Amino acid sequence: MFIPPVLAYKNNTPAVQFQGKTSSITEIADLRVFHHHIYEFKKGIRNLILTTEKSKYKETIASRLQKDNIDFVIHDIDKNKINVYFGAKECIDVIKTFNPKLNELSAEQDFMLGIMLGYDRVKQCERYMKIKNGEIKLGKKPL
Repeated sequence: MFIPPVLAYKNNTPAVQFQGKTSSITEIADLRVFHHHIYEFKKGIRNLILTTEKSKYKETIASRLQKDNIDFVIHDIDKNKINVYFGAKECIDVIKTFNPKLNELSAEQDFMLGIMLGYDRVKQCERYMKIKNGEIKLGKKPL
């Protein structure tokens, strides 16, 4: 049964109420890519997703993934941003063995992550060789 969203107000701000949950229009807009990634995962388009989101939605994101019984791990980037990995348990188990900071991955981890995220295999091979040959430096870039 389709339950249409209802315009509501939350803290005197326009909000949308959908299936009993009230979300601000800003939150819905901010998380639209996240929700689209869930759709792609459920349809089998992707086995692993990496998305960068605003830290203020960390609990909302974790709650949604738990509700949908989707394995995930969340890494803080800074006080305002988080990296959210979610998808197949097997993929998440691999991600949990990696350094949480993307700029501190080894060449092999960088390669594996790219392949698991569905990046072009040949381009990942080229990138791996450039890293191994010192043409690309992983790690923090100088300011």
